Amino acid sequence: MLKYQRAVLKISGEALFGNLSGPEGLAGLQILASELEELLELGAQMALVVGGGNILRGVNSEKLGINRVKADQAGMLATLINALFLAEICQKFGLRAKVFSALSVPEIAELYVPQRVLSSLASGEVAILACGTGRPFFSTDTAGVLRALELEAQVLLKATKVDGVYDKDPVLYPEAQKFSHLTYQEAINRGLRVMDLTAFSLAKEHQLPIVVFKFPERGSLKAILMGEKVGTTIS
Repeated sequence: MLKYQRAVLKISGEALFGNLSGPEGLAGLQILASELEELLELGAQMALVVGGGNILRGVNSEKLGINRVKADQAGMLATLINALFLAEICQKFGLRAKVFSALSVPEIAELYVPQRVLSSLASGEVAILACGTGRPFFSTDTAGVLRALELEAQVLLKATKVDGVYDKDPVLYPEAQKFSHLTYQEAINRGLRVMDLTAFSLAKEHQLPIVVFKFPERGSLKAILMGEKVGTTIS
C-alpha cells in the first residue's frame, strides 16, 4: 500500500549524467528506470524535475561576467537537454515518458501546463519536467517545490549524493551527524544547504514534506513511497 501515490522527484544533472563515462553512471540510470517501472505498476504517479548542472549552471556563468538572466536561460536549456536524454532512456527500458518544458519549444517538448501533466501521469506516463520555472533567478529546487504544489503531489523527493541531511558535510567530516527528521524551520535556522531558502519557505508555507535520500540506491524510491523511513524527512 502506497503512502504517497503522487510524487515529484527532484534530481540533479550531475546525479543522472555526471558519470556516464564509467559503469556507475549507467548503473544509476538503470536503477532509476527499474524503480520507476515498479512504482508505476503499483499505481504511483511520478514526475521528475531535472537539473542541468552537469552541463551548465546559471550562477556559475554569472561569475564569468555573463548577464544573469541570459545565464539562467542557458541553464534552463541545459535541463531540457537532460530531460530529452532521460525520456529516451526511460523508453529504452520500456517506460512511457513525456517531456514538458516551462519554455515553449514545441518541436521537441510539450509546454508545461499542470492539467496536461496530470493527464500524462494518470495515463501511466513518467512526466519529465524541464526548464525549471521558466523564469531566471529561481533554482531547480524551487521549481521542484512549485511543480509538486501545482500537481498536488503528496511529497517531494530530493535525490543527493549522501543518504540524508547531516549537520555538516559527511564527506569532509566523518563525525557528521545525520538527521532522521527536521522541521522546515530547523533546516532554515541551521543553514543546511539541502535546498535554497526560497524552496524551503515555499514548502513550509504549504506543508509539503520533503524526503532527502541517496541516489542511486536500489529500493529507496519504493521504500519512501511505501512510507518507510529512508534518508531525512523535512516536514
